[in-house]
Amino acid sequence: MLLNEIIPHPSIAEYVRLFRVIHFVFPETTNIPAKAYTPRPEHCLQFFPAGKNRITYTGSDKIITTKNAIFSGQHNVINNRQMENNFLSVQVIFQPGALHRWLGIPSVQLTNMLVDAEDILGNKIALINEKLCYAKTYDEMIQLIGSFLLEEFSKIKKDNHPVNAICKLMLKEEDRSLDWFVKQAYLSHRQFDRKFYDSTGVNPKDFLKIIRFDKAYRMKNRFPEKDWLSIALHCGYYDYAHLSKAYQLFTGHTPPEFFKIDTMAPERLLGIAET
Repeated sequence: MLLNEIIPHPSIAEYVRLFRVIHFVFPETTNIPAKAYTPRPEHCLQFFPAGKNRITYTGSDKIITTKNAIFSGQHNVINNRQMENNFLSVQVIFQPGALHRWLGIPSVQLTNMLVDAEDILGNKIALINEKLCYAKTYDEMIQLIGSFLLEEFSKIKKDNHPVNAICKLMLKEEDRSLDWFVKQAYLSHRQFDRKFYDSTGVNPKDFLKIIRFDKAYRMKNRFPEKDWLSIALHCGYYDYAHLSKAYQLFTGHTPPEFFKIDTMAPERLLGIAET
């Protein structure tokens, strides 16, 4: 079993923030619960060399069955993922704005969307996924995907807008005010909002909310003994009520309610938590 994050090679680091390898193997008799996949500040390309997902959204009858790979835009809602007994995936987590620069698709068209990667990139996705199936190690998988992306990124002509650097700064200093970030960009609020929306598919205020929520979610997983008020204050919330409002916005539950739900996630059966 593995849930690991890997720093990319410097040759693609301008576009890729990290790789995330997930490999869970459950006994055939295991009744695997669905994973409530929380909003997180990222655009993603996820490969499935083995073990597919069935993905649903609350309030929707649509079922998405993953094939070889999917593009995932910025989410501010939960999607529920049902995995098979042998589940292996490699996620490419992009730098802010990088997916927009690569594909040329307005980011808002991917917000709260999961799109079959072959619909955008064609048969090359099936070919790289087939190579992943024959890879003997996780490192080999990362190298295969890295080489594929390096070739793809060499075709990019769209400049890296300064707002993307501010997005990256938000990931590190999420406790700053929005006005502070706007000043770092030397743009008016209107210009900043428009460029930010183009790059991420959400407005900067919501992006900061997602970053703080994700930080709180992972901190509680890492330190389950910590009380919710301490987590709230550490993650930039005014008080517990402020944190609770964010949890209900993104999950539909209070922090304790969702933490109880998350303790039944598939990775928990293997003694792993997202931290």
